[in-house]
Amino acid sequence: MSTSTINIGICGLGTVGQGVWKHIESNRAALESRLGVTLNLARASVRDLTKKRSVRIAASKFTTDPLSIATDPSIHIVCELIGGVTLAREVTLAALKAGKTVVSANKALLCKHGPELFAAARKHGGHFFFEASVAGGIPIIKALREGLVANRFKLIYGILNGTCNYILTRMEREGLSYQAILAEAKVLGYAEADESLDVEGWDTAHKASILAFLAHGTWVPVEKMLVEGITQITQADLAFARENGYAIKLLAVITREIDTGEVFVRVHPTLVPKTKVLANVNEVYNGISVTGDVVGETVYIGRGAGQDPTASAVISDIVDGVILLNRGNTHLPELAETRASLTPLQSITGRYYLRLEVKDEPGVLAKISGATAKLHVSIASVLQRPSDMPGAASLILTTHKSNEKAIRATITRLRRLSSVLGEPVLLRIADF
Repeated sequence: MSTSTINIGICGLGTVGQGVWKHIESNRAALESRLGVTLNLARASVRDLTKKRSVRIAASKFTTDPLSIATDPSIHIVCELIGGVTLAREVTLAALKAGKTVVSANKALLCKHGPELFAAARKHGGHFFFEASVAGGIPIIKALREGLVANRFKLIYGILNGTCNYILTRMEREGLSYQAILAEAKVLGYAEADESLDVEGWDTAHKASILAFLAHGTWVPVEKMLVEGITQITQADLAFARENGYAIKLLAVITREIDTGEVFVRVHPTLVPKTKVLANVNEVYNGISVTGDVVGETVYIGRGAGQDPTASAVISDIVDGVILLNRGNTHLPELAETRASLTPLQSITGRYYLRLEVKDEPGVLAKISGATAKLHVSIASVLQRPSDMPGAASLILTTHKSNEKAIRATITRLRRLSSVLGEPVLLRIADF
C-alpha cells in the first residue's frame, strides 16, 4: 500500500507523546521532503481532556478512547505511549490485528508479552517497532537488528537505567548517602515517587530481556534472571572503588556461550575498571558495549531517557514505518525465535567483592574464612575499616575467581554466623 498521506495516531499524550507531536510538527518539512509523503498527526488519546499541555492541538483531535485510534481504518501508524501492560496490550494487539504499524516505547509490555505481539504482527500483516523501549535515544535496537547482523554476540553489557546512574554518580562525586541523593532525584524528576522499579533493578531487567531476544532470539523472563539493585551501596563501597581504580555501575550483563548456545542475563551493581569506557559514563546517560564475533567491541553512549531522546527514537521508528508502507508494506524479516538453554550458575564465573559488618571481637575473621573455604571460595584480600555500628567493624573481602552458585551459597552461610551483623553486601568485579 503506497499512500501520499500517512495518518498517525498517538495513544498516550504524556511527556514522550507530547515530545513526539512537538518534534514532528517542528521538523515536518524536512521529514516530509525525505520521505516523499505528507505526515498527518490525526488523533491523540488522553485520560484528561482538560489538562494543560505543552503542545497546541485542536480539541477535535482528542479522544479518551485509545482503542478507537487502534481500530480506526484511516490511521496507518499507531504510537503506543500509554505505559503499563494492560490497556497498552489491548491497544497494541487491536492495532496489529488490524494490520497496522505500531510504534512503542513500552519495555515492560514487550518483556511480558513480546512473543504474543510478534505473533499477532506476523499473522495479520502488521509491524511492530520498539527502538525507544531500550536506552532512549541510543539506536541500539537498529544496531543489533541491522548494523551488526553478521555477528554472534558473546557479551553485551551496559548501563540501561539513568536514575541509578545519576544516583551513583552523585554519591561518588559528593560523598552523600543513597537516601539523600534519591530524595533530590525525586525532586528533579529523575526518580519516580515509587522508585523501586528503577533502583531495585527491574527496569534494567526488562530492557535486558529485550536486548537478549534481539541478540539471541530467546526470551529470558525476569524471573529467570539474577536481579539486584543499588539500595545497599554506601560510601564505604564507593571509597573502595575509588582507591582501587573502579567505578560502581548498575549493569545488565548478557552472555552467550558460542559453543553451546547457552544464554544468561543478569543485573547487578558492578565494580567496573576505570579503564573501561562505561566506567566513565555518568549522570543520566546510558552506555552499552556489544561484542560481536566479527566486529569485536562496539560502544554506544547517549541519553537513556527523557522527552527528547525518547521522542527521537519513536520518530525514527515512525520513519521506518512510513518507508515500509510506501514500499508496498513489504514484511520485515522475521526475528528468529529460539529456546536457548540458560547457562548453569556454576558456569557464571568471576571475582567478587563482599562487605560485612561484623562484631569487633577476636576470631571473627577465622570464622568467615572457614565459611568461605567450605565452599571453595578463595579470599584474595581483606580490609578492615571502622563501622557506623557500635561495637562492630567493617570487613571488605575480595575473592579469587569463583562462580555464582558458590558465592550464593557462601552468602547464605555467612548470614548464619552470629558474628555477622546485618545483610552482606555483594558486588561483582567486572572482568570483561
